[in-house]
Parts: sequence; structure tokens; C-alpha cells
Amino acid sequence: MWTAIIILGVLALIALLVIGIYNRLVGLRQNVQQGVADIDAQLRLRHDLVPNLVETVRGYASHEKETLDSVIAARNKAAQGEVKSSDEAQFKLALDKLLALGEAYPDLKANVNFQELQRELSVVEDKLAASRRALNAAVSRFNTARESFPAILFAGALGFEQADFHRLDDSEEGVVDQVPDISFRK
Repeated sequence: MWTAIIILGVLALIALLVIGIYNRLVGLRQNVQQGVADIDAQLRLRHDLVPNLVETVRGYASHEKETLDSVIAARNKAAQGEVKSSDEAQFKLALDKLLALGEAYPDLKANVNFQELQRELSVVEDKLAASRRALNAAVSRFNTARESFPAILFAGALGFEQADFHRLDDSEEGVVDQVPDISFRK
């Protein structure tokens, strides 16, 4: 009789442990998914700013049709469907060319709408970087909890796969991860 009670007690304790592990991992996985959604929202916001920026530039640099068309094409490709690093890299490159037109056209650079759109774009880029950092922190917490004892005994069986860290996309590699070359020669 006591043996059965002890066995039932141990089984109940194991069940409570597994339930606790499962609930904790679900919460952490939700944080990872929220991080991915936050990045997606910032990318979409960046995509939404571009048509206004293009229209502002068009008024000052209408003969830059090729640049304007390439920005719109890259924006449309990046904005449709699933977020792809290569599409975002092409879009970022085209957007950089568009913003560089501000240097070539002083009247455009002085335009209040152009300045405001550049400011908004800068804010979005800052939020995007913050979202990427938040996602990486959430992934780290999830993976640590998943690989900790005793969760590691049950995580795989409960369907919790390791989450991937957000890596630099092609447009950021070689820029963010390298030391700038600075020279103080005259």
C-alpha cells in the first residue's frame, strides 16, 4: 500500500515538474515569436516610408528615374511575402542610393519633408536594431532554459526546438561587424 502511494507521489511530482517546464518554455518561446514579429513590424514600417520619400525626391530629381524605380522595385520585392535577407539587403542598398541624392541636390536636402522622412527612417532603423537585440536576448533565454537540467530531459519530447539568433543580414555584414579604417594624415 505504501509503495503504491510513494510511486503515485513520485509520478505526481514528475508530472508537476514537466508541466512547469512546459509552461516556462511556452512563455519563453512566445517571447522569441514576439521578437520576430517586432522585427517584421519595423521592416514593414521602413517599407511604408519609402513611397513618401520617393515622391519627395521625384519633385527635385525627376531625371533620376532609374534610382527611383530601383528603390520602388526593391521595396515592393522586400515588402511582399516572407522577410528574406537578400531582399532586405537589395532594398537597403537602393534606399541608401536614394538618400545619397540628398547630397547631390541641395534644394532636396533642405526640403522639410525630405528631412522629416530621413529622421523617421533613422528612428525606424534604431527601433529595428533594438528589436534585433531584444530578439537575440529572448532567444538566449529560451535556449538556456531549454538546455538546462531538468528541462533538457523533456524539451525535445515536448516539441521545443532550439531557436536561432537573428544574424546580420547581407546589408549589415561588412559594415557593422568590422572596425572602421580611420586615418589622421593630412
